[in-house]
Amino acid sequence: MGFFSSSMITRKSDRVNPSLLSGDSNPRLFTPGEVITSQQGFMRGHGTYMEDEDIKSSVAGVMVQVNKLITVKALKGRYVGEIGDVVVARVTDVQQKRWKVDTNSRLDSILLLSSVNLPGGELRRRGVEDEQQMRKYLQEGDLISAEVQNVHSDGVLSLHTRSLKYGKLGQGILVKVFPSLIKRRKTHFHNLPCGASIILGNNGFIWISPVVNTEGEDGGGFTQNLDEAVSKQDREVISRLRNCILALAHCKMLLYDTSILYAYEESLKYDVHELLHQGAMFDIAFLTQHKLRLQE
Repeated sequence: MGFFSSSMITRKSDRVNPSLLSGDSNPRLFTPGEVITSQQGFMRGHGTYMEDEDIKSSVAGVMVQVNKLITVKALKGRYVGEIGDVVVARVTDVQQKRWKVDTNSRLDSILLLSSVNLPGGELRRRGVEDEQQMRKYLQEGDLISAEVQNVHSDGVLSLHTRSLKYGKLGQGILVKVFPSLIKRRKTHFHNLPCGASIILGNNGFIWISPVVNTEGEDGGGFTQNLDEAVSKQDREVISRLRNCILALAHCKMLLYDTSILYAYEESLKYDVHELLHQGAMFDIAFLTQHKLRLQE
């Protein structure tokens, strides 16, 4: 159970998850067999079951409510993609007319040559010459940001990078968390006021980098300047953000731009390396959750 989980010892009349009533932006974790709600009128979805008129959790995870439908998203489950999801992924293989990429899902995902921008933003059919230059665009080990274009019947995801905000990632750091901790938002790309850019992949892969300037970008999402040195100040900000994200994830809190920024602000009283200590993690997570509740 998460660090901030409330007591499981409650009267039957009180056994209602507060987030069902208050719109809590940080729903707590549920353990298998724990009562989610005793109220009538709710429908049970994946990860739940009925017992004695109670809806209970069948897995350890985060409760998700859509209108009257209640589901529990398994905390340690693999990423299950949905069309429109933003993902951060790593290229694992270059094949004919496509790249295989790791998106933290059960099967490797596919990025077709026809689903990427060509360098210079050219709009034309891909020919034999483009196939021969595929490794010039992306090769094994490269990190990319992309969007889920289609979900096939076998669970394989098809991706696309047909936007200049997607493409190859340059200098930065990758942080991996459980996909269930990433809060779905309208945008998953953020330039934080602390001086760093962050991409919150729905697949649990988070990319932190110096603030990206896309003005004058003409490389079709493939041109990255790896020669320019990252300043010591930027490296410290990126490292602090990484440790703040790990602190929130350790305490099973949802990750989105506001929670991460609040954690960053609360972390400034610590040195970067101190944020790896469990006491500092709990302190930052507790203060962040308190700040979030005050904003509700």
